[in-house]
Amino acid sequence: MSTSSKKVLLLGAGFVVKPTLTLLSEKGVEVTVACRTLESAQKLCKDVKNAKAISLNVEDEKALDAEVDKVDVAISLIPYTFHPLVIKSAIRKKKNVVTTSYTSPAMVELEKDIQEAGITVMNEIGLDPGIDHLYAVKTIDEVHKAGGKIKSFLSYCGGLPAPEASANPLGYKFSWSARGMLLALGNTARFYKDGKTEEVPGHDLMSVAKPYTTGYTGFAFVAYPNRDSTPFREKYQIPEASTIIRGTLRYTGFPELIRCIVDIGFLSQDPQDFLKPSSSAPITWKDATAKILNATSSSEQDLTWAISSKHTFSNTDEKIRILAGLRWLGLLSSDPIIPRSTPLDTLCATLEKKMAYEEGERDLVFLQHRFEIEHKDGKHETRTSTLCEYGAPGGYSAMARLVGIPCGVAVMQVLEGKLAKGLLAPYTPEICDPLRKELLQGYGIDMVERTVA
Repeated sequence: MSTSSKKVLLLGAGFVVKPTLTLLSEKGVEVTVACRTLESAQKLCKDVKNAKAISLNVEDEKALDAEVDKVDVAISLIPYTFHPLVIKSAIRKKKNVVTTSYTSPAMVELEKDIQEAGITVMNEIGLDPGIDHLYAVKTIDEVHKAGGKIKSFLSYCGGLPAPEASANPLGYKFSWSARGMLLALGNTARFYKDGKTEEVPGHDLMSVAKPYTTGYTGFAFVAYPNRDSTPFREKYQIPEASTIIRGTLRYTGFPELIRCIVDIGFLSQDPQDFLKPSSSAPITWKDATAKILNATSSSEQDLTWAISSKHTFSNTDEKIRILAGLRWLGLLSSDPIIPRSTPLDTLCATLEKKMAYEEGERDLVFLQHRFEIEHKDGKHETRTSTLCEYGAPGGYSAMARLVGIPCGVAVMQVLEGKLAKGLLAPYTPEICDPLRKELLQGYGIDMVERTVA
């Protein structure tokens, strides 16, 4: 089926938009890029054929309906809380939707209306979620068809600076909101381990981070569980699995420094008068830190005492390293704060300034599944499935490519009528296999499988 006459509405201005836009443009699809600010949309469309820019507020129901009505598919790459507005418009206009976000309860509430409208709403088709599903389903299906069982499933993903760009105390850089990353550290984690349901409150999350061996010995990763892994026993159809953990990878040293930052109160979202923007000059970081800590003074000695009273260091070397990290971040310095009302947001403003990617620096995406398999004959196997990709300086970041390309491939499948109607996500071989094959053959995106034990 020709797609040259097909049209899509691409909502969003984030860094993953460009790979999706370019893929569709090269396939001859007409793309309307819609952002709140016209300038952002125009910047994305520059030098891209078959693309035009508009200004659109998705909370304006009438305006959204008018644009959705003109296209075959609406791609929602805006914050997930707005997806239901887009889906409701698509239901009214009987159009299809693709997102890279998890299927939310608000989307599930619309499932009946989606079915009655006869449209496709495809979610969870980026990197994580997305590529992770495609290769989890592949191995699980192969093992089950051969009469085997998945006894344990671990899946960890990290979006990180490449090792040569990781020279800061957190080993991390921001290509998106620092607030989003820090708030994610406050989410309670639930998972299955050795047949039992375990739960870790957000404030304890960094204390359960452990070194994680991937088999790629050039990397020094730590791993910790992320959000609720328990639904994946049903989603992946592995009722036999006694351990199911999905989580996050970071470089060594990250958890200890984050745990200290949490303990001394810098993730608080409570507004403080001394952190509010005003006409007067902002206070220094050391004065702000003293107030947040209730320290005796803002001298480094008193700040160090106050930090030590709120956070327990495991040894002297760790204390030296973490205090050096806080100094690097500027929290003990005479530098002025960038006031944002709360400790969390004021810290974020500084992190985004000090820990942004510099010109020519690469990012790294590392995603790995680890399967403990019991074969039909009783033999056991440990198998890994690994994706390791670097960004291209001057081109796409690894994260942008690995989110944006799968999204674009899914949009093409919707346009070509290859996906069923209804509320979908890639959890079955019927959906996953064609997507996985196209990503490999068309774009060289795959996960490398190895038997390691």
